[in-house]
Amino acid sequence: MVAYGGKRKISESTIRRLSIYYRVLSILEKENYETVSSKELARREKLTPAQVRKDLSFFGSFGTRGLGYPVSELKDRIAQILGLNKIWNVALIGVGNIGSALVGYKEFQRQNFNIKVIFDNDQRKIGSNHKGIKVSDIKNLESDLKANNIEIVIVAVPATVAQYIVDDVVKAGIKGILNFAPVNLKVPGDVFLRNENMSMELEYLSFALRNFMNPSEMDEKGIS
Repeated sequence: MVAYGGKRKISESTIRRLSIYYRVLSILEKENYETVSSKELARREKLTPAQVRKDLSFFGSFGTRGLGYPVSELKDRIAQILGLNKIWNVALIGVGNIGSALVGYKEFQRQNFNIKVIFDNDQRKIGSNHKGIKVSDIKNLESDLKANNIEIVIVAVPATVAQYIVDDVVKAGIKGILNFAPVNLKVPGDVFLRNENMSMELEYLSFALRNFMNPSEMDEKGIS
């Protein structure tokens, strides 16, 4: 649960659905839709209209009964709620296969996540230009994070060193961390940590394909 406006507690599932609504609204805007109903938003993502209305109600009053939601206005409001209406300074630690791919991920830039500095401990990479960004020495992590006003750090390092790296990131005052290392990390209560474990997602798929005939069967058995 995440506090919104210092009062209401918003579930992670609601926040994830807001991201989905934002993407759907972006598509509708490109398709020149001026308004959209909760029914149409729900249909596109296999939700219920009641769920859509409930999610949006946490953040205020939107749309007009019988007329639907103004697409561009709702998209901009959700962008504001999600913090996408400002540029976030991001640092990436680890220029291996995953890290290198993340540097070149154009969606980050479109969503205002600006990878401003990248770090590694490989002397062959330090000082080189990697997709337009100079690779900095991990030894200067704390000072460089502060000098570049970094707000979010992406960690893409081996599991064996991830906790040490995250400890240093926390010492530098960073409150938002996205972890790609396949390990459970410990952070203080005032730090937001998100884990992206691709191996676990593939294991979920292999389990599903091995044990079930179709996704609806998993839903019926309460596994989704």
